Amino acid sequence: MTKLLLTTFLFLSFMGLVNAQDLSSPNGKLTMKFALQADGSPTYTLTYKGKPVIKPSKLGFELKTSAAMNASGGSDANMEQKGVNLQASLHHNFTVADTKTSSFNETWNPVWGEVKTIRNHYNELAITLNQKGTNRQMVVRFRLFDDGLGFRYEFPTQKNLAYFVIKEEKTQFAMAGDHTAFWIAGDYDTQEYDFTTSKLSEIREIMAKAVTSNLSQTPFSPTGVQTSLMMKSKDGLYINLHEAALIDYPAMHLNLDDKNLVFESWLTPDAIGDKGYMQAPRSTPWRTVMVSDDARDILASKMTYNLNEPSKIKDVSWIKPVKYVGVWWEMITGKSNWSYTDEYPSVQLGISDYTKAKPHGKHGATTANVKRYIDFAAKHGFDGVLVEGWNIGWEDWFGNSKDYVFDFVTPYPDFDVVGIREYAKSKGVKMIMHHETSSSVRNYERHMDKAYQFMKDNGYDAVKSGYVGDILPRGENHYSQWIVNHYQYAIEKAAEYKIMVNAHEAVRPTGVGRTWPNLIGNESARGTEYQAFGGSKPNHVTLLPFNRLIGGPMDYTPGIFEMDISKLNPGNTSHVNSTLANQLALYLTMYSPLQMAADLPENYERFLDAFQFIKDVAVDWDDSKYLEAEPGEYITVARKAKGTGQWFLGSVGGNNARTSNIKLDFLDKGKKYVATIYADAKDAHYKTNPQAYTIRKVDVTSKTKLSQFVAPGGGYAISFVEASGKK
Repeated sequence: MTKLLLTTFLFLSFMGLVNAQDLSSPNGKLTMKFALQADGSPTYTLTYKGKPVIKPSKLGFELKTSAAMNASGGSDANMEQKGVNLQASLHHNFTVADTKTSSFNETWNPVWGEVKTIRNHYNELAITLNQKGTNRQMVVRFRLFDDGLGFRYEFPTQKNLAYFVIKEEKTQFAMAGDHTAFWIAGDYDTQEYDFTTSKLSEIREIMAKAVTSNLSQTPFSPTGVQTSLMMKSKDGLYINLHEAALIDYPAMHLNLDDKNLVFESWLTPDAIGDKGYMQAPRSTPWRTVMVSDDARDILASKMTYNLNEPSKIKDVSWIKPVKYVGVWWEMITGKSNWSYTDEYPSVQLGISDYTKAKPHGKHGATTANVKRYIDFAAKHGFDGVLVEGWNIGWEDWFGNSKDYVFDFVTPYPDFDVVGIREYAKSKGVKMIMHHETSSSVRNYERHMDKAYQFMKDNGYDAVKSGYVGDILPRGENHYSQWIVNHYQYAIEKAAEYKIMVNAHEAVRPTGVGRTWPNLIGNESARGTEYQAFGGSKPNHVTLLPFNRLIGGPMDYTPGIFEMDISKLNPGNTSHVNSTLANQLALYLTMYSPLQMAADLPENYERFLDAFQFIKDVAVDWDDSKYLEAEPGEYITVARKAKGTGQWFLGSVGGNNARTSNIKLDFLDKGKKYVATIYADAKDAHYKTNPQAYTIRKVDVTSKTKLSQFVAPGGGYAISFVEASGKK
């Protein structure tokens, strides 16, 4: 044993590594090693079943020099001679002052989710580092779960590092090979790109094509990508890089050194180029690495939620999953408008008199039209109706860098707030508010209390917020620290009024929905609306759950039955690249406690047999079983409805036709079920024949094996009912 320890020490010394520490996952499949290099740089590695996942990767920060100088006194002559500004460096010259290990194992019940109970089980290693020459201290805390690694930086209260400004975070993720990556371009202002699939080494040459136009965008590097980033290695490992618990900190992107295949964290800067303003004691968000040799484990992982704090809302009885319809798709397609008149190219709230303006006749949010949607919702059992374009200011809302753009309380003349409130109440339907901010966040914060109180006074329990366009104050980015704090402020302020939030164009979620479960939805990705803006790739929905949904649910707005947009608006030749059966399956594969039936009522009335599945499917779940999964190719999941115990299943395919082969062993043993299967017809195709579908009923048990055809861009959906309950 003594000889083995001596050999290990000599090996680590030869490699330039000292103070090595190991941490294993509870099941022993993952191993993380921490070590200091000879110059005191902290590093870590990660292996899965002995296979390298993360090669030696450095940790630390580069501080803004002026702040760093003020934070500490003294220097280290040797380091200075080597060209290292120790005052700015928080990534060199460390020694290990202390290590602590612990284990944690609990279960908790989410307010909403894919499962009723979540297990939070990890082993932890906390390493306290002292920096020679500055006497500054930093803790790196690692948590190793069976499904991946989370780690963060912590800055205890200390004299020499009280206030500081981050110039760069230097966290590395050194890849063990030239993996296949499923990525979107790194951007400070949008996540609304289609996914690109390529080798890591190919990102640079493809980037220009991957950056498509958007109403607000700021790409930063020819090898910069966004998280959550999904990858697959040649030897069959599925690897996902992301972050958890993004609070009071800029969103992290990844910038690739494509010669060495090393990602480094790249934080979103503020208006003057700084990355993060810090005051100790503070912690950063968690950096996460999920890994498995089974893609289904990535989808089923709850590690991101487990790295967030428990709910800060004590009474959660008012937070309820919602299935809704709305006055939205008709504006997205260009059939209707958000605005009321063409006579006001420049609107001044409180001065412009809409009662004197001539309506242009295409306003969507009229009292009569909204009542039509309320009637439809009541008839078919939907919980709510969203209305966009109800409030004054839409005539010049975008592209003018306008601060006072909306007041969030004044309706257009043809929208009767009180009348609609009472009508919806009489029908048992809840109204859903819309707050488009036009990215004027100061204006929104000035009006927020009044706007939320207006909602409560008029029976609105949920709000869809939007941040279209460049951020005001000018120069800020959608994902900088200051704006991330704004999104969080809106969520917490809404909780005071018992309001649920569905934020669009905001920063992508990082599991904060555990701590603030009134955040029941986000967009923060390329949603269904882009199908009316030229279309998305057919396999887009087989990638979103591996990337965007890792941090939380998405308000994807599925349920489009008419794929030819020109039938709604002859001036729009876009095509929805999906079959009708695929649209049904999305209610399972795109998990969200907030689900919209996004198409027009008249299109559902044409296909009432298929629409029945949308009416039946639940939005909150006791259990979920991922049956098949391959990023970019297919996802099949079965879910058990909360409260009723009824099972539903959804499967989506990618660009090519396939046959899905599954076992129904998730069903209760010994019981018989009638499965109603909504599937692609044999001649279905997302482009040429998207509305070709079949519906059949089959008697099944837990022993049944199912083989089902899936068309290009297609899918299938199943509802299961116990045979004893068959009418």
